[in-house]
Amino acid sequence: MISKELQDLLNHEAERINSPSFIEKDPVQFPRRFDKQEDIEIVSLLSSMVAWGKRTMICNDIEKMLSLMNHEPYLFVMQEGYLDIDPEINIHRTFFGRHFIHFLKGLRKIYTDYDNLDAFSSHHNIGDENAPAWKLVELMNKVLKDENNGNEESRCLPLNLDQTALKRINMALRWLVRDDGIVDIGIWKSIPKSKLFIPLDVHVGNVARELGLLTRKANDRKSVFELTNVLKKIKPEDPAIYDFALFGIGVGC
Repeated sequence: MISKELQDLLNHEAERINSPSFIEKDPVQFPRRFDKQEDIEIVSLLSSMVAWGKRTMICNDIEKMLSLMNHEPYLFVMQEGYLDIDPEINIHRTFFGRHFIHFLKGLRKIYTDYDNLDAFSSHHNIGDENAPAWKLVELMNKVLKDENNGNEESRCLPLNLDQTALKRINMALRWLVRDDGIVDIGIWKSIPKSKLFIPLDVHVGNVARELGLLTRKANDRKSVFELTNVLKKIKPEDPAIYDFALFGIGVGC
């Protein structure tokens, strides 16, 4: 059981952090600049893909990536603008031009075959899965592999789907699916927000353990399931809202 005091704390922190002022310092600001669904999807995925490290560095490097795409991501993908990118250009830490090219080749195939990525997800009934994020990545990795001569690249999307917490994709899906209209964008219909999972990183894991919400020591897939299932006891229709609370507690933002 989760005590009323802890529920009140989580709800208070979620409401405090889930506010318009959060946007300007977070990578979610980048997909929110766009109106077209395809642009929002592409920028959500790319922004989350490089979302590790200090937020200031992450945001600076996302700006760099948008500049490489002339701030027209969908057009850049469909016109194969990525073929002119230097494979050795450093985009963010260990993410280079070659990884950027690898990913966009796969995205172009998806957007050639489907109206948008949400339609791809809907076609494959991702929302019916027990672990939609992991199934989505599995299917996207197949497309990326096919479009890159059988080569796989874990810096784009994780390959160890039995173990990975899938933090960055779960964050991107929170942006795309949650529809309260405050921070998250909520343009997807293929996955219900009740099936979102907490984007688990070191900070969120440590806070969850301190609060008694998570018992496992590893920040892996099993821990994501454990933590999210606990939070579903408070809000089964929208457990991912507590990502804001777990991020905010101890950060002082």
